[in-house]
Amino acid sequence: GVTTNPSLMAKEAGDPRQILKQICKIVGGPVSAEVVATDAEGMIREGRELAAIDKHIVIKVPFTKDGVQACKVLAADGHRVNVTLIFSPTQAWLAAKVGAAYVSPFVGRLDAVGHTGMDLVRQIRTIYDNYGYPTQILTAAVRHPEHVLQAALAGSDVCTMFFDTLKLLYDHPLTDVGLDIFLKD
Repeated sequence: GVTTNPSLMAKEAGDPRQILKQICKIVGGPVSAEVVATDAEGMIREGRELAAIDKHIVIKVPFTKDGVQACKVLAADGHRVNVTLIFSPTQAWLAAKVGAAYVSPFVGRLDAVGHTGMDLVRQIRTIYDNYGYPTQILTAAVRHPEHVLQAALAGSDVCTMFFDTLKLLYDHPLTDVGLDIFLKD
């Protein structure tokens, strides 16, 4: 899948909805598309418009009181919702209670302010396991391969990362050395 946000979309030239259509065509999996409205009514309206773009769209709303209200309505409509900007386990708990398909805890941003972001992922996993919530944990703001490993060990369902970080998951100097030896032999 792919996750987008208003900042990333603003860096691309062209109509955001057309860009989302292209992404959905290429990916063929879940594509989180974030609303920019800040009130519940606006988020609901915009979320429904985004969902109409393609069946792969997951409506992304921020964790605010209005975002939680919008999530409840959109999820009741049958839309998948990703509640983003999660920074506490109670936020993730409330999002799951109103039907979020995904929550996005931002581990890198927590690390940057002196917290251990991966502790949040572990806490969310425990809460979801305790209550049987189907909400998936989409670990966000992943900065390096160690975050990916720690997220997997903590029970995260998904990690979102920049392509450069993904490439680092493939690279290991011992693999290169071993391949070089094999080819020489």
